[in-house]
Amino acid sequence: MKVQKINAKTFKNLFLAGAKLLEIKKEYVNELNVFPVPDGDTGTNMTMTILSAAKEVELADENSMAAIAKAISSGSLRGARGNSGVILSQLLRGFAKGVQEHKELDAMIIAEALSRGVETAYKAVMKPKEGTILTVAKGIADKAAEVALENDDILENFKKILEHGKKVLENTPNQLPVLKEAGVVDAGGQGLYYILKGAFKALENGGEVTFDFGEQTKTTVGVKAEFNNVFQEATDSIEFGYCTEFIINTKAGANNEKDSEELKAYLETIGDSIVAVCDDDLIKIHVHTENPGLALQKGLTLGYLSNLKIENMRIQHTEQVIKHNHEVAEQQAEEAMPAEKKENGFVAVSAGTGIEAVFKGLGVDVVITGGQTMNPSTDDFVQAIQKINADTVFLFPNNKNIILAAEQAVHLVKDRKVIVIPSKTIPQGIGALISFEEGISAEENKDLMVEAMAQVKSGQVTYAVRDTQLEGKNIETGDIIAIGESKILSVAKDVDTAVKELIAELMGEDGEIITLYHGEEVSPEDAQKVADDLAASYPEADVELQYGGQPLYYYLISVE
Repeated sequence: MKVQKINAKTFKNLFLAGAKLLEIKKEYVNELNVFPVPDGDTGTNMTMTILSAAKEVELADENSMAAIAKAISSGSLRGARGNSGVILSQLLRGFAKGVQEHKELDAMIIAEALSRGVETAYKAVMKPKEGTILTVAKGIADKAAEVALENDDILENFKKILEHGKKVLENTPNQLPVLKEAGVVDAGGQGLYYILKGAFKALENGGEVTFDFGEQTKTTVGVKAEFNNVFQEATDSIEFGYCTEFIINTKAGANNEKDSEELKAYLETIGDSIVAVCDDDLIKIHVHTENPGLALQKGLTLGYLSNLKIENMRIQHTEQVIKHNHEVAEQQAEEAMPAEKKENGFVAVSAGTGIEAVFKGLGVDVVITGGQTMNPSTDDFVQAIQKINADTVFLFPNNKNIILAAEQAVHLVKDRKVIVIPSKTIPQGIGALISFEEGISAEENKDLMVEAMAQVKSGQVTYAVRDTQLEGKNIETGDIIAIGESKILSVAKDVDTAVKELIAELMGEDGEIITLYHGEEVSPEDAQKVADDLAASYPEADVELQYGGQPLYYYLISVE
């Protein structure tokens, strides 16, 4: 079958098919994140970005290329989350501009649009790195331009472009040493490859969207369906507090059906809400229990574990109730009395009720719930800004993966000045806010806050979700890892040791103040013991302990 032209309806279907395949494969893309942390999120960010566009595309006139292109551009921009999502949105926006004026697309128009997307994305990144999604996108665009000069068959060209894109993707570890050491390809590049492959499969199918791409095993699709239907317990009477999920990658020759039934019987003795789904080489487990460790230990007898996820449902429920009541109260207050115009307003990203309270205490008007576990979108920032009646609004992303999304929001708000303070961590954001001075200009305050951030050294302590080797360190699933602002500083078997080793790395010769924000999984007694030990080890430093309430991360730490 030869395809020389693509009309608007087919283009719409190809885009939706690409979005769907990425959604199906997002967890695999998440697992390619270099750091083996429990909240690897490249796949999630890219998926939420493209699905934001897909929602608008579904409503667009299927006979209008301009309407579909506009939906792709605006939807991906507003829905962009994380660095990978923002870069994807720029690739899509550039491509959309390249096709919007055409009623039909041919091989040359597609190649030019791909090149325009790459150009747009490179401009959006201050210091582009090779070996990333940008490299894969450029390789794809270059190949598209090459084959368009030789052949007008879009389907045949698409096949060659995909083959070349896969080779470029597989070469990314040779361009970024950190990928090679971790034994993975670039996650963003992999996500982009899936989008194009989904579109290609739909084109092969005559432009129809079936979503049956043969990409997922029967088990994985079945597991997803099962887990989407796991029943919800009444949260006001939770007997087993920890929602525990993991995959057992079983040993060769194992009888998974028999093993999963025996494991299910054991789990029934320590919890409820049990789902055990198996295939030839894996068993997926979901259980509510008071003892997640027992479930994990039992699972380890059958193979190695991956995709670990443990959530405290009691705290989640309490936070949801508090958040709901807080939002209702805020809304009622806003409706009762419009806020008076003020000179400066503040928006900060935060996860955890304790840290949110700290930001509120420092004068932040709107706290966006997010951070490591969920990167807010550009539209989340826009909506937060619009809630504040101020001449200038300062944004504190507090995560390096959120800065680009915040910067995108600056261009969407026209009725006030918006300034991004590029805080990469929660402690940096707090340090910047403390240094803010009333009575001086917004630009002077920006300089002051950026300077203050430079004085803060940050770290965080969490656990590894897979075996890997990174930065010369051998990491096993379940190890406690301490991460600085750009690399892993410690690998330990217990939280206390990881904290001590992290502090030793951060202190240097000029550390005077150590601040610990303990997460929801750390008891106040354990946190106080860690703080007391640090005070004894560093008698000349002030040690401050605060409840952060953040998920997944035992401690967020700053040294000033």
